Amino acid sequence: MDMNQYLSMFIDESNDHLQSLNDNMLQLEGNPEDLGIVQVIFRSAHTLKGMAATMGFEDLASLTHKMENVLDLVRNEKLKMQDYIFDTLFKSLDALESMVQDITSGGEGKADVSAIVASLQAIESGEWTGGETPAATTTAKPVETISSAVDLDEFQYSVLDQSIAEGHRVFYIDVLVSEDSQLKGVRAYMVFDLLERSGEVVKSFPTVQDIEQEKFERSFSLYYITTKEAQELEKSILSISEIESAKIIQLDQETLQQMTNQAAAAVEAETVAIATAVSQEIATAVKTEEKPAAKPAAPTKQAAAPSRTIRVDIERLDVLMNLFSELLIDRSRLEQLASETGNNDLSDTVAHLSRVSSDLQNIVLKLRMVPVDTVFNRFPRMIRDLAKTLDKKIDLVITGAETELDRTVIDEIGDPLVHLLRNAVDHGVESIAERVAAGKPEMGTVNLRAFHSGNHVFIEIEDDGKGIYREKLLQTAIKRGVVTEEQGAKMSDDEVNQLLFAPGFSTADKISDISGRGVGLDVVKSKITSLGGNVTIHSTPGKGTNFSVQLPLTLSIIAAMLVRVGSEKYAIPLSSIVETAIVQREQVRNIHGNKMITFRESLIPYLSLNEVFGVPDFNDEDESETEIVVIRKGDRLAAVSVEEFIGQSEIVLKSMGTYLPSIEGISGATILGDGQVALIVDPNAFIK
Repeated sequence: MDMNQYLSMFIDESNDHLQSLNDNMLQLEGNPEDLGIVQVIFRSAHTLKGMAATMGFEDLASLTHKMENVLDLVRNEKLKMQDYIFDTLFKSLDALESMVQDITSGGEGKADVSAIVASLQAIESGEWTGGETPAATTTAKPVETISSAVDLDEFQYSVLDQSIAEGHRVFYIDVLVSEDSQLKGVRAYMVFDLLERSGEVVKSFPTVQDIEQEKFERSFSLYYITTKEAQELEKSILSISEIESAKIIQLDQETLQQMTNQAAAAVEAETVAIATAVSQEIATAVKTEEKPAAKPAAPTKQAAAPSRTIRVDIERLDVLMNLFSELLIDRSRLEQLASETGNNDLSDTVAHLSRVSSDLQNIVLKLRMVPVDTVFNRFPRMIRDLAKTLDKKIDLVITGAETELDRTVIDEIGDPLVHLLRNAVDHGVESIAERVAAGKPEMGTVNLRAFHSGNHVFIEIEDDGKGIYREKLLQTAIKRGVVTEEQGAKMSDDEVNQLLFAPGFSTADKISDISGRGVGLDVVKSKITSLGGNVTIHSTPGKGTNFSVQLPLTLSIIAAMLVRVGSEKYAIPLSSIVETAIVQREQVRNIHGNKMITFRESLIPYLSLNEVFGVPDFNDEDESETEIVVIRKGDRLAAVSVEEFIGQSEIVLKSMGTYLPSIEGISGATILGDGQVALIVDPNAFIK
């Protein structure tokens, strides 16, 4: 059977189970006595082992099986969870994640996990109770004796006897399938397939045909010739999903003869017993008066609740989005044609089409919306590991994980949030001693919040640590040449905080490999800005720091103001527009070589799209008055002059492609209803 067709499903479901294992392990660490959580963890590990074995990823299945053994002892109250057990299981999960990532990248999912396996085996056997990690050694496990045996004919006996004489190993193997297995025949086939790769199965009971048709209870037995060791065989068989046990005994010529005789005697006794039982049943049937058999009651079958969700390949959603984008462009064209022709029937039809396509647009966008929980769910484990590394106590509080964002934004926002969280744990929250000295509780708190506001999603990372001290920040900035003393003296607290985003800037006394306050924050800033978002910092010295990330709901379809400059049309995202206005030419002032205008009793920079992009055959200097668009980036404002407002419209973002270099001030392009291409202005590039 070709397993490649199931690979994508295996990867998705493996990631789901690994995330579940991480989440539940963290819950169990907070409440080690809760056996209900252990049961959930055991089931996830058992399912993951089965999937990996079915797909042929033996290393992954083997490691999960060892985890399963430890968890089985815990759920049966034969072992109590301790810190060293948690650490070992978390290391196991890291190794499993690494193997799944390797499979995702096209690898075979192999890894050297001998050290982790040794630790798990030592925990299972009770040989390790913490302290120094046990060495990765393989101890021989005594082979159990087997009471039952398979009857051999004369030819089969001679084959086994001769194999032993020639120095081959002959084993009698008894395999027990798990009671809850739904595919006993498949599991048995996998055992036979595994064994036949490195040896020969001489005889099995039941027969191979009966086993394939699942005409057996839970166990089957076989004689096997190979060159492998018993321990190696047992490990390989137990790595297969839903195999409960594999009892193996190595045979010499004397033992083979004894087992064959024993089997023959057992078969003879069983034959006599069956004959006796049949004769008694016949006699009873003759004496019993025949009675019409009662019609059995029809079994009541409870209908299973149908699944309410399906998995959809993200590429299909991307294709759907592109097709809808083309429909949106055609809709704009039809609206324009209907307006020009003045045909009432056409106008009514186009109006209905617009309403239907608007509803379709909402559905398509919602299909692409993903809860930020898909990003947030990996952070509790990360914070747990960081806290242990730094010897701090950290409580991560997540709220608003159900808040939804477009899939394209979700894919890009993970790494910036990781860095901000690491920064908060490393340099935001103080050490236990410092917190106690400052009168704070030993446990530091990091809040991770997400919420909607208008057409944006805000993600906040707030810690109750030491905060940011203005003077220390300024001194470092001056020392590194980022600002001068005169500039620093005039800066507001918010402007000083923004210095953290300067490339290579750091206030850390000692740079760690976890984070440095400011090291890499310029990358965070640029990534969020490239997504059309913004990040601001609010801090109170001694109380804590809040990083607030503002992101657009979607990057695919946006509302924009269409403007004209000369013969060119441009689109400015509405989310960046404060207001539009008309100003007289004399209101534009020249201050220190920069054009400024008065807006709401404050001076803001004045820019001309004509000058920025060099539009031919147009000069707005000749106009006595000009239309302006006031744009915003964070707390900063600027006025951009245009020739004419065309109106608001929903536009589809198209990338400029790989052939055009990155053009400052342009974030993409869109196709208008009349077929013209309008460049999309990036307001963030105008305000620096």
